[in-house]
Amino acid sequence: MFEPLPEASVFAFLKTLLPRWQRRRVNGRSMHPTLAEKDTVLIDMAVYRQTPPQIGHIVLAQHPFEPGNKMIKRITAVTPDGRYFLQGDNPDSLGTTDSRSFGALPTNQILGRVTHRF
Repeated sequence: MFEPLPEASVFAFLKTLLPRWQRRRVNGRSMHPTLAEKDTVLIDMAVYRQTPPQIGHIVLAQHPFEPGNKMIKRITAVTPDGRYFLQGDNPDSLGTTDSRSFGALPTNQILGRVTHRF
């Protein structure tokens, strides 16, 4: 369905020393089989400063109702007004929230793009 994320190389690991890049651990099974619970991913936090997010990108996003909660989801659609519909890859995952429950998100809530898995 979607291309798998590349495994991180030594070069990708070194990127984590730069402020533009972050490592995050996956919590939950909402992105299974693409990402497993407790996988660590590399996120480019500056990628969307110059180009908009695209359908198919796996992103780190701010949860709209929980200010301290960030989530990793896939962009599955863009609305005509430029909002992003996010979903997990595992529709059967219990207890997950995505745009099916909270609606599409504005661009400023898309924080970065997942580029690699460690």
